[in-house]
Amino acid sequence: MGSTDSKLNFRKAVIQLTTKTQPVEATDDAFWDQFWADTTTTVQDVFALVPSAEIRAVREESPSNLATLCYKAVEKLVQGAESGCPSEKEKQVVLNCTRILTRILPYIFEDQDWRGFFWSTVPGAGRAGLEELDEDDGARPLAESLLLAVADLLFCPDFTVHSHKRGPDSLEDMQSIDSCEYIWEAGVGFAQSPPLNYIHDLNRTELLRLLLTCFSEAMYLPPSTDTGVLNPWVTFFCSTENRHALPLFTSLLNVVFAYDPVGYGIPYNHLLFSDYREQLVEQAVQILIVTLEHEGGLAHRPASPSSVEEQESTGPENLFVNYLSRIHREEDYDFVLKGLARLLTNPLAQTYLPNSTKKIQFHQELLVLFWKLCDFNKKFLFFVLKSSDVLDVLVPILFYLNDARADQSRVGLMHIGVFILLLLSGERNFGVRLNKPYSVHVPMDIPVFTGTHADLLIIVFHKIITSGHQRLQPLFDCLLTIIVNVSPYLKSLSMVAANKLLHLLEAFSTNWFLFSAAQNHHLVFFLLEAFNNIIQYQFDGNCNLVYAIIRKRNAFHQMANLPSDPGSIQKAVQRKKKSPDVISRTSSQETVSMEGSHPAVPAEPGTLKASLVAIPGIDKLTEKSQVSEDGTMVSVPKTDCPRGAPHPEQSATAGTSDTESNSGRENEDVFYTEAEMERRHQSSASSTSYWAATPEWVLSWKCKLPLQTIMRLLQVLVPQVEKICIDKGLTDESEILKFLQHGTLVGLLPVPHPILIRKYQANAGTAMWFRTYMWGVVYLRNVDPPIWYDTDVRLFEIQRM
Repeated sequence: MGSTDSKLNFRKAVIQLTTKTQPVEATDDAFWDQFWADTTTTVQDVFALVPSAEIRAVREESPSNLATLCYKAVEKLVQGAESGCPSEKEKQVVLNCTRILTRILPYIFEDQDWRGFFWSTVPGAGRAGLEELDEDDGARPLAESLLLAVADLLFCPDFTVHSHKRGPDSLEDMQSIDSCEYIWEAGVGFAQSPPLNYIHDLNRTELLRLLLTCFSEAMYLPPSTDTGVLNPWVTFFCSTENRHALPLFTSLLNVVFAYDPVGYGIPYNHLLFSDYREQLVEQAVQILIVTLEHEGGLAHRPASPSSVEEQESTGPENLFVNYLSRIHREEDYDFVLKGLARLLTNPLAQTYLPNSTKKIQFHQELLVLFWKLCDFNKKFLFFVLKSSDVLDVLVPILFYLNDARADQSRVGLMHIGVFILLLLSGERNFGVRLNKPYSVHVPMDIPVFTGTHADLLIIVFHKIITSGHQRLQPLFDCLLTIIVNVSPYLKSLSMVAANKLLHLLEAFSTNWFLFSAAQNHHLVFFLLEAFNNIIQYQFDGNCNLVYAIIRKRNAFHQMANLPSDPGSIQKAVQRKKKSPDVISRTSSQETVSMEGSHPAVPAEPGTLKASLVAIPGIDKLTEKSQVSEDGTMVSVPKTDCPRGAPHPEQSATAGTSDTESNSGRENEDVFYTEAEMERRHQSSASSTSYWAATPEWVLSWKCKLPLQTIMRLLQVLVPQVEKICIDKGLTDESEILKFLQHGTLVGLLPVPHPILIRKYQANAGTAMWFRTYMWGVVYLRNVDPPIWYDTDVRLFEIQRM
C-alpha cells in the first residue's frame, strides 16, 4: 500500500470518528486498528490529518468515542511494553499510538471536565477492550498504565536500546530486564557508551515527546503561588512505582551532557546528515527541567525532630530530584560541568567558516537545568566555584545577556541569566574567581578593554542598564546586588569598568531619577556600598576606581547636598516628564565595540513570546548574611541592623519604614501577566497620584546615604592630586595613577564596615516564575510538530511581538 493510500485510510478513520454520533464499541477492532495499523505516517502527518477542530468536536459531541480512542491507544502501548515489540509491525503500532496520544492529550487538558479522565479508575467507555490486561493493572488509572508503559518502552531491546541477547532464538523478557544495564550513554554512574543508533534515537525522541505532553497538564492551570500543588503525572512517573526511574534519569542526564554538537570535530559534518541525537538531547533536557520540581517547598523544610517515618509521609519523594541531589563523585561533577560549558559556549563558537559548526538552540533549557543542579545539589554548586571552570559558564551567560538586551521576546532569558549570577554571587569564591584575566575575546557588542572577568561582568551590566529595553528595569536591583556581592573581592578594576560604574552612579543620582519612583534610591545605595567595599577591602589594587571617583567627585557632593524642599522635587519631576528616558544614554564615552561583534537587536516582528509573572522584590529574593572575620557567613535577621552604627544601606532592608511606605511594593507578591502589568503601568502613568516624592520621604533615606568613606577619601586625596598637577604641570593620567597606586589611606578611613552579602533565597514567588518561564520555553521550542499551538493554555499568554 502506497503512503498516499495509507494516509487516506488514516484520514478516513478520523472523519468516521468525528461523524459517528453513536458510540463505537471498544471491541470493534476493525474500526480502531485503522488508527495505528498504518506503516508510513509520521508525527507531522498525524498533526496534519487530525485537525484541532475535529478533536474538539469529538470531545463535545461524542465523548465516549474520544474516551475509547484514548483507551485503545494506551492499551496498545501496554501490550507493546509487555511483548517487547519483537516485530516491525508492533513497533509501528506503538509509534503510531504514541503520536496519536501526543496529538490528543492537550485537548483533554484544556477542558476542565476531561482533566480527571486519565486518573479515573472506573471509566465508562471501552472497558471491555481492556479485559485482557492483568487483574492488578485493571484497577490502575489510565494515566499510570500509560506512564509505566512508556517507561518500559524506553528500555525495549532493538526498539530503543541495543539488544544484549546471545543467540537468534533467545528472547529478552521485558519483565525481567535490568534496565540499569541499558543506560543510553556513558557519564554519571555508567561507563560504557553504546554505539550510536539513529533509529533508537528517533524512537526514544517520540516516546519522550509523549511523556513531555503528559507532563504539560501544568500549562493548563493558571499561575498560583500554592507550591503544594504537584503535577500528578510527574509525581507518579518519578515515584518508586516506576522501576526504570534511576536508569532513565541517568540516561537523560548523560545524553545531554555527553552531547557534542560539533559533529566530532569535522567542519560542515552537520550539513551532511541529520543529527538525530540533537532532537533526543532537546527532548531529554526538557523532560529533566519539568520533572525536577520542588515538592511544595519540601526541599527547604527543616527535618522534623520526630521519627523519619513521619518525614516520609509528607508526600512521595520525587526520585529524579532525589538522585540529582545525591550525585557526589568529583568525576561526575566534572562530566556535567564540562558538558554544560561545551554546550553553552557552542552558539558563541566563532570559526572562520560560517555554518561550519552546528548551532544548538536549547541554551535556555540548559540554564534552567544548571539552576536546578545548583539548587538541589549544594555540593555541585561548591564544586563549580572551586575552580576557574565557573568562568566557562559565566562568559556564555554574559554573552547571552548582552545579546538579548534589546529583544523583548527574550526577557525570560535575561532573567534566568541574572538569577544564576545572583545565586553564584552569594558565594565568596565567585568574587575571587572573577579576578582571573579575561583573554577569550568572544566577539561582543561592548567596548574593547584589557582586564579581568570582573571587568567583563561590569561592562556587560552597564550595557544592559544603559541600552537594554524598558522591561529590564525590574532587574536593575539584581544586577547591582551582584556587583555589591562580589565587590569586596575585586583586586583591580580596569579604567573602562571603573568609568562605567561611575557613569551608573551619575545616571542614578540625578534628582529626577531619584524622585521619580519609590525604589530608585536603592540603586544609589547599592553602588555606594560597592564603592565602600572596594575602598575598605581592596584599596591597594584599585587606583583606577579611586581616580575615577576623584574625577567624578561632583556627583558625591551633589548627593550629600540633595535638595529635599517641595520646589526642587517638583522641578525634578517636571523635567522627567519632558524626557522620560530611563537613563542618560550619552556621556558614557562610548568606545568602539569589539571586532566581529553584532549589535543587539530587537525581536523580529511576529516573533511569539510567552508572558511571565512578576518577580519578587530584591528584599524577598535575597537574605542578608554578614561575613565574619574568618570568612564564614552569619545570617542577618530581617528587622535588625548589625550592632553598632546603623548600617548605611539600612533603607534597602525590609524592616525600615521607607520601603514599607505606599510605594507600590505591596503588589510584588501578587502575580500579573505582562498584559495586566502593562495595563497597570498605563493607568499609573496617567494618574501618578498614588505615589509622589515628599520632603519627609527624601529626608528619611538621604541621611542614611553611606557617603562617609568616600567623603573622607576625597578630603585626603583631592588636595594631594591637585598639588601634583600644579607642581608638575601635569595633565597626564599615568603619573596621577602611579601616585594613587602607592598611596595609602591606612588609619585615615572610618572603621571598615562588616561585609554584607545578599544571598538568593528560594521563595514561592521565584518558584512560580521558574514554572511559567520553563513551560513557556517548552511551548515555544516545540514547533515541529506544534504540540500545544492554538490550545487554551492558562499558565501564560502567548503574545506576538
